Amino acid sequence: MSDGQPIPDQDFEEVLQYLKESRGFDFTGYKRTSLMRRVRHRMSQIGVDDYTDYIDQLQVNADEFSVLFNTILINVTAFFRDQEAWTYLREEVIPTLLAERGPDDPIRVWSAGCASGEEAYSLAIALAEAMGPERFRQQVKIYATDVDDEALSHARHASYAERDLQSMPPELATKYFEQQNGRYSFRKDLRRSVIFGRNDLVQDAPISRIDLLVCRNTLMYFNQETQAKILGRFHFALMPKGVLFLGKAEMLLSHSRIFDPIDLKRRLFRKAASGAGTPAHFVSHAMVHDRRVDLRGIDALREHAFSASPVAQIVVTAEDVVALINQQAENTFGLSAKDVGRPLRDIDISYRPVELRGYVDQARLERKSLRIKDVEWLRGPGESTWFEVHVNPLVGADNAILGVSVVFHDMTAARRLLEDLEHANRQLESAYEELQSTNEELETTNEELQSTVEELETTNEELQSTNEELETMNEELQSTNDELQTINDALRERTTELDRVNEFLESILTSLRAGVIVLDVQMRVLAWNRGAEELWGMRRDEAEGEHLLNLDIGLPVADLRPVVRSALSDGTFMEEVKLTAVNRRGREVLIRVVCSSLRANGGEPDGAILVMEQQED
Repeated sequence: MSDGQPIPDQDFEEVLQYLKESRGFDFTGYKRTSLMRRVRHRMSQIGVDDYTDYIDQLQVNADEFSVLFNTILINVTAFFRDQEAWTYLREEVIPTLLAERGPDDPIRVWSAGCASGEEAYSLAIALAEAMGPERFRQQVKIYATDVDDEALSHARHASYAERDLQSMPPELATKYFEQQNGRYSFRKDLRRSVIFGRNDLVQDAPISRIDLLVCRNTLMYFNQETQAKILGRFHFALMPKGVLFLGKAEMLLSHSRIFDPIDLKRRLFRKAASGAGTPAHFVSHAMVHDRRVDLRGIDALREHAFSASPVAQIVVTAEDVVALINQQAENTFGLSAKDVGRPLRDIDISYRPVELRGYVDQARLERKSLRIKDVEWLRGPGESTWFEVHVNPLVGADNAILGVSVVFHDMTAARRLLEDLEHANRQLESAYEELQSTNEELETTNEELQSTVEELETTNEELQSTNEELETMNEELQSTNDELQTINDALRERTTELDRVNEFLESILTSLRAGVIVLDVQMRVLAWNRGAEELWGMRRDEAEGEHLLNLDIGLPVADLRPVVRSALSDGTFMEEVKLTAVNRRGREVLIRVVCSSLRANGGEPDGAILVMEQQED
């Protein structure tokens, strides 16, 4: 394969093809090593060794698809996961992104691979903090997508347990979540701006015109070829200067041609101005879609404005409205199609890198071309670009002013060459001065040597001081070690107490004649007492850790699913049911099952307890 993995078993490829054809899930782009490991793990859980037999199992058991997909699609997420990267996004990237857009421009965000929604709501909180809730509601749309329908259903409810909010600053949790029945729900007025939907990054079309695209620790599951395909779609989805935010486990070293790093350590990238995957863009198209005023004489304007060479150029009408912007101007000054139709005074280029409006008025009134030399533009710290700006009036056939063309000629290379020549001349002049100063330098050499000896003596004293500091540090480390020993002793005592409590609880479960099953919130078996072993003939080590619905016993566990789910959602739930079952001796018996909620300290459900007794005829 393209990413160096071994060629997978053909039978395994048939499993992937069956999943694609029957359920529309295309896993062929996933890394085979991890994918095969997860499928084999699921097969071992149900006792199937052959891929062909597993396809048969999928054909006869529709519920097996859901279990397999949950095994493959490991949804590991949290609010503001990787705090350092999120802090940088909130403090540096989002303010810059908002500054580059107008106060009324829509902000479109895509959370790809959103899992159960924590990432999407983290983005909502970060933007609402930067913009204010009112402006957030008016301008922002967050599109959150995943291939896992169960995770999307969870995300749409926007309801989380207290432990899910532990990674969030308390002041944000209080501000953006409302507590209801022991759970925390995201604010409804902001929730409307977050739209959840199913999207397969490999097969489905990307969402377009995105300003910020977040896809964290999702690409790592795909092979290199599929990653390249997805990144190409991301590049197409992003607006010019749009930002891509990846996870710590992902890199873009092979895709620098379409994304430029903002902060490589924190995996933040900006869409490159040009590169593979960039859709064709023409000013005339943008003008049709985003025109704010009636641009009369547009044919004459286009004929005059774009007859020049491909340098940065804009054209304004006689009423000082921006009519045309060429591609080079967009790339150089960060303009876009949305600036077409706006008054010149409303865009940054009207005063930066040079105050244009006065020159435009002069060229229009005097009907003569103007040349502005030595215009410096600071792209960034230490990054100066020099322009010679030509302002040309555009006169129509009837001698009327149609508008003004402004052309920015990049003179940076020529200026640097001139500076290099001047620098070389200065070097020649200084060479003679250096020869004259050589004798003086030789005379000062002895003085410098003497100074060096004094510096060495000072260094020796500093080393002595450093040695004393190290001795002090060693004493502090010894003290810390003593404190850690004390903590270790306390932890050992706590472990002993926990062992006694566990033995006490074990003795209670063992003493009960009735069968007792304790389940966690995922319906996995936590405890299985001797009464349960006597009823169903399944040992404790066979049952514990298994999903209740996967237990192969005489009890019709599928009939218990509704009452168990009720117990998991209601901390006060208790209900009795009677079921016909087959005990370990193969006899048909009537079983009385009492299902109640297992409550945590805060009162919220933390599992369920099933108490089973055989009823006498």
